[in-house]
Amino acid sequence: MNVHGKPMRTIWLDSHDPTVIQIIDQQKLPFELAIMNATSVSEVATIIRDMHVRGAGLIGATAGYGMYLAALHAPKTDVDAFFTTLQTAGETLKATRPTAVNLAWAVQRQLDTLREHASAGASLSDLITHARMIANDIADEDADFCRRIGEHGLALIADIARQKDTQQKAAKQQGDTVNILTHCNAGWLAFVDYGSATAPIYAAFDAGIPIHVWVDETRPRNQGASLTAWELAEHGVPHTVIVDNAGGHLMQHGKVDMVIVGSDRTTYTGDVGNKIGTYLKALAAKDNGIPFYAALPSSTFDWALADGVTGTPIEERDPKEVTHIRGADETGIVRDVRLTPNVSAAANYGFDVTPRRLVTGLITERGVCEASAESILELYPEKREIVAANQEASEQEGNTRVVPSP
Repeated sequence: MNVHGKPMRTIWLDSHDPTVIQIIDQQKLPFELAIMNATSVSEVATIIRDMHVRGAGLIGATAGYGMYLAALHAPKTDVDAFFTTLQTAGETLKATRPTAVNLAWAVQRQLDTLREHASAGASLSDLITHARMIANDIADEDADFCRRIGEHGLALIADIARQKDTQQKAAKQQGDTVNILTHCNAGWLAFVDYGSATAPIYAAFDAGIPIHVWVDETRPRNQGASLTAWELAEHGVPHTVIVDNAGGHLMQHGKVDMVIVGSDRTTYTGDVGNKIGTYLKALAAKDNGIPFYAALPSSTFDWALADGVTGTPIEERDPKEVTHIRGADETGIVRDVRLTPNVSAAANYGFDVTPRRLVTGLITERGVCEASAESILELYPEKREIVAANQEASEQEGNTRVVPSP
């Protein structure tokens, strides 16, 4: 994506020192574009936990680079000690944001692939090189998958545009804009590039389709107001920021044509875990007959979880994100201010789960499918074996989650 006319990704290796990971510090946006460095696993863990990076895909890519740093600094004399260090680093990283499945997926991909190389006789020096290549592959794959999500989602937007144009012509009126509602930030700032929910929006805009985006502010943390609005503005996409509770009103009055959200964990049966408040948008969309789509790369699927409502770990974050809000005053100074009485307790649930019955479809890098196990596995037939194994284990153990996700 372009930022101030300059192509950028959200994460990369320092071109002068490949032992340094660099990110766009999302804590500073939209008031400042700042670059943050990380040179150790502990720094990467802090970056993820404190949301200097956030979003399922970007968290996974950051974890992949974190494992590269772990390999870089692991003992170089003993293979067992090397992998013990990597295993410990992986556990540290996975503990930072438990809801996003991409994080554990990236850690496990690094561990499994490096063990394969070690079994094939790779030296410790070679393993470090492989860890770097794997991290780069995860990042490149994330960007490519999001680009392809954009292509598949473009067809959905184009179809709505054609329907609206036909209706307007029948009424002897000019064609109308396609209005899309988003929640939170599932843009390129949540991935390495393109984004998931925004990828079809960017593709449609670039194709010349008249579109307008309703941007939920998305409290707490206001990722919609501070991040989605910022990146849409950078790309020139028409948009309007609204309070979270305005979405239902807009739907009732015919001002929303479709809803596209992202996902932090989607079950193989089609339940969508996403930023808190997504479920309410899906309910409003269902009540008003508006299509509700979740856009996600395959790395966000949990192939071992059947029931997302009961089985998805819901992150509970610092109550200060609810009791306080960050903004810039009239002098441009960024500060936190309190919203609530000092004596009032606050609960901060980071995510909710939208049941598959409320989801019109899933937009993936392989195409659009229904939110059902049958339809999802038609797109990903290679996952049938692990799903079957999990179902069998669940019947034996009485547990909805037994076989780890690959």
